Amino acid sequence: MGGTVKEKKQKASWFKGLKAEFSKIIWPDRKSLTKQTVAVLVISVLLGVLIFIADLIIRFGIEFLVK
Repeated sequence: MGGTVKEKKQKASWFKGLKAEFSKIIWPDRKSLTKQTVAVLVISVLLGVLIFIADLIIRFGIEFLVK
């Protein structure tokens, strides 16, 4: 069930590389994280409203053409 020595060394090396990459990440501070989260939420709501309006216009247009 246990892997070969080579496989174990590869896994250990992979985890060391992963740890090294995670240490390079620059995590945002609370202020910028909050600002970016609010921006994403606002844009998502605006896009939802725009899609809803476009859907209404298209729906009424199709109903007008079908009648």
